[in-house]
Amino acid sequence: MSPESAGAPTAKTPGAVTGLARGARATIADVARAAGVSKATVSRFLNHRERLLSPDIAARVEAAVAQLAYTPSPMAQALSHGRSRLIGLIVADITNPYSVAVLRGAEKACQDAGYLVMLFNLGNDADREREAINALAGYQVDGFILNTLGRGAGLVDAEALHGKPAVLVDRRHEGMHTDFVSLDNASAMKAACDHLVDAGYRELLYVTDPLAGVSSRRERTAAFEACVAAHGKQVHGRVVESAEEDAGEQLEAALRDLRRRAGRRRAALVAGNALVTLRIAAAMARLGWHFGEELGFVGFDDPEWASLIGPGLSTIAQPTDEIGRAAARCLIERLQGLDSAPRQLLLPGELVVRGSSGAVKR
Repeated sequence: MSPESAGAPTAKTPGAVTGLARGARATIADVARAAGVSKATVSRFLNHRERLLSPDIAARVEAAVAQLAYTPSPMAQALSHGRSRLIGLIVADITNPYSVAVLRGAEKACQDAGYLVMLFNLGNDADREREAINALAGYQVDGFILNTLGRGAGLVDAEALHGKPAVLVDRRHEGMHTDFVSLDNASAMKAACDHLVDAGYRELLYVTDPLAGVSSRRERTAAFEACVAAHGKQVHGRVVESAEEDAGEQLEAALRDLRRRAGRRRAALVAGNALVTLRIAAAMARLGWHFGEELGFVGFDDPEWASLIGPGLSTIAQPTDEIGRAAARCLIERLQGLDSAPRQLLLPGELVVRGSSGAVKR
């Protein structure tokens, strides 16, 4: 016979009924004991299913909840409805300013929609992608936003997502057909190169992190080569892959070679992201060279310190906040039932001109 049908006593004071230690948080079991009902009955009340309870029982549960100051777990309530209201966000490198800025935009959009974000940082270890997916899936996230490396033995595919929807940011995954949000790399690179050529630079060098199968790096490299080719014989260009661990002497040698090849012509650099920009700035300082004098410069990403180096570094500012927000919106729309072909959102960058790419003085 259930406690309800046995005519259990009405709730008494919390301390007398539950024996809660001072400062202890009440549980659903404490509420059930205080009201003299089962935990299932309390759960029905908390999930607004009072119609399944008699008025007397509902009143007893309500009184117990109030006396114990019981607050149900948001996670438990969400899971009872089949949703955790959690979004898993996986980033390649949390020290990269791009990843941090995208995270902020995604988090704001998720909060506005009533979701919380759980972050997993890969630390540039491509083999941890599956580990990250599995870890977040263990917390019952509703879906994933993926800004990962997109390569390596741990590469995530559709089968690894535990049936959850996902949105890719910045880097594509072959064989993974999901919504994709990124900078329009081709248009952004064209804006950078055309600006340098218009300013009088004729020898260009694009410095990028190792391509290593990363789609955004390949797209920017291909766009740079296409821009150089479009200007015919008047403009020459080369690409150098610069890894962080050997960026010192190798990068200095590349800069010297750029000036040697340029001869009397003006030469300029394009950097693939903010981290590459920092390596180039360090190499320029060691050589005793100055941006806008020995070499012109435009870099992808517009960190706060770009205006503080030399005469100010010209940049391609990515709409990182909107990229994060758009990725979150795409995922939430999928969670709300949108069933359509995968979408691709390519957002425009903004050329920010500063002293490092000023026009050639004639």
